Amino acid sequence: MIYFATVLRCLAACIITNSHYTGVYPTDLIANGGLLGDVIFFAVSGFCLVNVKGNFFQWYGKRLLRLYPAVLLITLAYLLAGLFTAPENAAGWLRLFIYPTNYHFVASILFLYIPFYFVMRIQKLRENIPLLSAGLCVVWLLVYILIYDRSYYHIDTVREPMIRFLFFFSMLLGAYFRISKDRFLNRKCVWAWILLPCLLAGYFASKLLFVRIERLADFQLVNQIVLFALLAVLFRCFASVDGKLERLPRVLKRVIEFVASVTLEIYLVQISLIPKLNIFPFPLNWLFITGTILLLAWILHKVTGWIQAGLQRLFSRRRKNAASA
Repeated sequence: MIYFATVLRCLAACIITNSHYTGVYPTDLIANGGLLGDVIFFAVSGFCLVNVKGNFFQWYGKRLLRLYPAVLLITLAYLLAGLFTAPENAAGWLRLFIYPTNYHFVASILFLYIPFYFVMRIQKLRENIPLLSAGLCVVWLLVYILIYDRSYYHIDTVREPMIRFLFFFSMLLGAYFRISKDRFLNRKCVWAWILLPCLLAGYFASKLLFVRIERLADFQLVNQIVLFALLAVLFRCFASVDGKLERLPRVLKRVIEFVASVTLEIYLVQISLIPKLNIFPFPLNWLFITGTILLLAWILHKVTGWIQAGLQRLFSRRRKNAASA
């Protein structure tokens, strides 16, 4: 078992959720770091999905079965509760349920699963992820130079197509760490632990600079470069202590594993819920919001698990009947 990926998945869920706690803390400066959580999440997804099996439609169908029941249930529930506004036309309903743009992560991962599958299935691409990433970087730079609007800072806006370059690079990085795990697991790297806080400070400092000094907008790509470097070093650090993480106290491991198991559901339930639950002073509001998110995420996880199990049994019976016909 490679435990550090579970810890990073839990960390990503915490960082993303924390970034949505605007108005919860005494200062909103604490509610930050959402994009860091996003890239960790995409990297962990790439790490876990390296060993793709079956043809594309079978593999992609399994991914849809993992995502869509939870998305459809929470979207319907929030529509009925009045947290989502009912669309006025068919295109709006399509975006809400089929291409779920209310959840940028889901929309991005649905798209990025497709190129990721073929990279993992084509041996030459799988064996040369650094070279492939370098080639994609050229495309990324050309888009940035020739097409991207650099008149103001917005490169970390998660609903813009440009961000998917960063998300895909993150998935490839995670895949590379899984494929090359013997080079990194439990291998000491003092340099990475020294570099980690420097890159973390550099990332947030660069973001602050780009937000406050408009004339620097031409160079905003630096922010994503620093973030990707931070992600790589973070993976290197956590991989180096994988054995130590597995020996964490049992109670702490249970908390980590619980959060890691419901990261998708945590992400889905929180977006529209946090402002509605912010009814107490700090820190009671934090405890109430966090507890409610975890409870609803667990319920959603259980219900979708039952639905997924039922659908899998149905598909299995149909395949058997088709084979015997």
